[in-house]
Amino acid sequence: MSILTQPHSLRQLAGQFLDELLPASCLLCSADSGGSLLCPACADDLPLLPTALCPQCSLPTTFGERCGACLHEPPHFDATCSLFRYDFPLDRIVHALKYGHQLAVAEWLGDTLAARLTGQTFELIVPLPLHAQRLAERGFNQAAEIAAHLEKHLKIPVDRYNLQRTRATPAQAELPLKERHKNVRGAFECRSDFSGRHLLLLDDVMTSGATASECARVLKLHGAASVTVAVAARALKHSARHS
Repeated sequence: MSILTQPHSLRQLAGQFLDELLPASCLLCSADSGGSLLCPACADDLPLLPTALCPQCSLPTTFGERCGACLHEPPHFDATCSLFRYDFPLDRIVHALKYGHQLAVAEWLGDTLAARLTGQTFELIVPLPLHAQRLAERGFNQAAEIAAHLEKHLKIPVDRYNLQRTRATPAQAELPLKERHKNVRGAFECRSDFSGRHLLLLDDVMTSGATASECARVLKLHGAASVTVAVAARALKHSARHS
């Protein structure tokens, strides 16, 4: 009997894989989504950020000027590009990727970020790394999965190896804001010379900004000329200081 006629043929497996990658129903409401992650109604309901944002950390400001926090104690990254406000139902979408292993979300986020970043000049995409223990538990790095799809659109290579998280730390969300910078201090190391290079540091969500700032600090110590952070979502609640 041909393998293509067996119950679990390669053709069936490929079809199942494509169904998982391109769901026929909306991730949020299960309505027909025409092969997209979300149906048009749910896509229209996603929580948008205000138009006037601090260009450095993406928190709302009156006229789009730098916020007081960035003026008083600037983060080490130079700018932030964020897609959505981290609120319902966007939080469900991010959780479906991180904890539900719904990798179609990474493709959708990569495609959406690419549309926002087209025309900007970066030399490398650097996904924010997970510690080896967390990576083994989860099975994948959500930032690296998003970066892979962003790479296809922007034609910018992804560096997954030279920025490493060398120290396991408690989850930032479990800590008060004032403890978050201390929590991640010294948790990353860089294994390459990035002299003069303009880097795009990629993550799924920015909350306080402490993790991104520490990564940017390490990258700049190794010569990076600039570090722009790109995230799918920016948390606005309890974000008085720069995950």
